Amino acid sequence: MNALTPDAGTVAPRSILFIGGTGVISAAAAERAVALGHRLTMLNRGWSTRPVPDGAEVLTADVRDPSAVHAALAGREFDAVTDFITYTPDQAKASLDLFAGRTGQYVFISSASAYQKPPTRLPIRESTPLKNPFWQYSRDKIACEELFYEAYREQDFPLTVVRPSHTYDRTKIAMVGGWTDIHRMRAGLPVLVHGDGTSLWTLTHSKDFAKAFVGLLGRPQAVGESYTITSDEYLPWNQIYRLFARAAGVPEPELVHVASETIAAHSAELGANLLGDRSHSVVFDNAKIKSLVPDYCATIPFADGAREIVQWYDANPGLQVVDQQFMQLSDRLTEWARPSAS
Repeated sequence: MNALTPDAGTVAPRSILFIGGTGVISAAAAERAVALGHRLTMLNRGWSTRPVPDGAEVLTADVRDPSAVHAALAGREFDAVTDFITYTPDQAKASLDLFAGRTGQYVFISSASAYQKPPTRLPIRESTPLKNPFWQYSRDKIACEELFYEAYREQDFPLTVVRPSHTYDRTKIAMVGGWTDIHRMRAGLPVLVHGDGTSLWTLTHSKDFAKAFVGLLGRPQAVGESYTITSDEYLPWNQIYRLFARAAGVPEPELVHVASETIAAHSAELGANLLGDRSHSVVFDNAKIKSLVPDYCATIPFADGAREIVQWYDANPGLQVVDQQFMQLSDRLTEWARPSAS
């Protein structure tokens, strides 16, 4: 087959199966795959609000029901199967049973949060150890990788691992409080920011991610390998919050900094994500994916992404949900952390 690069004019069409296909990452990848002429089949439960690209085949089945998947696929084989919705070792074992012998490449979507936390050196590369003592989600992804790699070594299971970091589209607000933080900015209320706001973070638009991701599908040299796919732009959290504020028409938001450990002490749910991922500076080396997909370059700066997000929420007021529990947490912690008036 001809090598596939993201901007190739003519590519050899491949038969690709997406398990999922309507999430933030997968919807953009599905659109890209169809645009490049691949024969895309999407297997999901049909519950998403994101549109399916014209030309894609949709099979409706719950991947957690093996008999339903076997019936839906009816013995079909694919050049590549991409799994966007496996999160635990039990699910990984089921996927091995379902897709061994059915595909030339099985792409498991892991997570860059699986990399060592806190990192002992930057930039983060594929050779960085996988270790996250803070977040169960990340430990489960590591366990899935270990199971899949064992199958690769022992059974020639055609595995490729992809580790995205924080990938977004217009529906995903990167701040901890989501829309509630936008609401607080516009209301003139102080906004809670973890740490001192200077740790570095990488945000990747799903359309940029899709360029690299679709470029590695059906590539035999990717089997047995892992790839980080992110933007090369990294920003301090203070700047990320200010970009959202600017997009929301708030020139000078009041950002109040609270240690991640303190936030975690008040909210175990927020704490796992903060201590296991967001509180650590992350700068990624994308050299490996660029060696396989040499035309890959993330071109959407987050300043544009923040505007896209706020504009979309402003156009859909029914989605502007204010989380009262997070409002109370923000009020409590920002009042505690703000300098006392003299």
